[in-house]
Amino acid sequence: MPQNVSPPVRDHLIRQGLRFSQLRLLVALEETGQMSGAAAQVAITQPTASRLMSELERMVGAPLYTRHARGVTLTESGRMLADSARAILHRLDDTSASVAEMTRGARGLVRIGAVTGPALEIVLPVIRDLRVTYPEIEIRVTVDTSDKLAEDLLSQDIDFYIGRLLEGVDARAFRMRRIGPEPVALIVRLEHPLARKERITLEDCLIYDWVMQPPGGLQRRTVETYLLENGYRVPQRILGTSSLLLTLAIISDTNAVAPVARSVGEFYAANSALGGNIRLLDVAQDMAVSPYSLIRLEGAQLSPPASRVFDMVEQSITERPPEGAER
Repeated sequence: MPQNVSPPVRDHLIRQGLRFSQLRLLVALEETGQMSGAAAQVAITQPTASRLMSELERMVGAPLYTRHARGVTLTESGRMLADSARAILHRLDDTSASVAEMTRGARGLVRIGAVTGPALEIVLPVIRDLRVTYPEIEIRVTVDTSDKLAEDLLSQDIDFYIGRLLEGVDARAFRMRRIGPEPVALIVRLEHPLARKERITLEDCLIYDWVMQPPGGLQRRTVETYLLENGYRVPQRILGTSSLLLTLAIISDTNAVAPVARSVGEFYAANSALGGNIRLLDVAQDMAVSPYSLIRLEGAQLSPPASRVFDMVEQSITERPPEGAER
């Protein structure tokens, strides 16, 4: 920019005293072509309308309209300013509508956390309903272990989660609604040797490699405790991973066995198109991880859209079969 040219002043018209009534009047003047008609549309008198337009012309430093026998016609400068005024007014209307939708919980971002099983069994159906009933609500789902989800909730990176409170967490900071235990199933590939046997025992499964969470994971501790309490040894060859995708890939391509949330196993077994080349073994039907809950921060105010989605999740939980009932 040449040194002798001053940069444009930001908000110049606002600093000059521009009013929204002048923008509305200019748009109405272009639409009606008459000062009296424009004044009536904005609900002011004609003298007031003439004065406002004169003030606006002084602000922009250019004539905005010309008079003729049938009324007025906007100049090129007037049409340019009218186009901008119309865009501003429409943008404000859109913003007002968006704020109203957000206030009533129909628009906005909601961040949900969940452990794997409930993510498929509870969160996924709620998302399907939201796509139909409240398409303007944006959902962000974090699937992780309960300890990570509790950290995310405390740092307010998520609005609420479905999982558990683990040791070392101050329970007073949370509000919980119990949902129920998380059944665990053993899965193998469709052509696994165990899939051809009529009766299977856990002892039969233990001769194969297993894919489980890394040491210390809640599901892994649950499975190992279940085996030991029922007189079995812990698998000797274990690949530890927290990745469900890697677990399914290994199961589909080897003779390994993997414990997963039963809802996860059922979902992928029924959807072979998703790569779920697996089946559930009819063994250890009573194996389950400790109950999980719907958890939010105590005393925290959810945003209207988050409150709406939270209520939908609660309703979904209420409609679930009672613990122990067949699904």
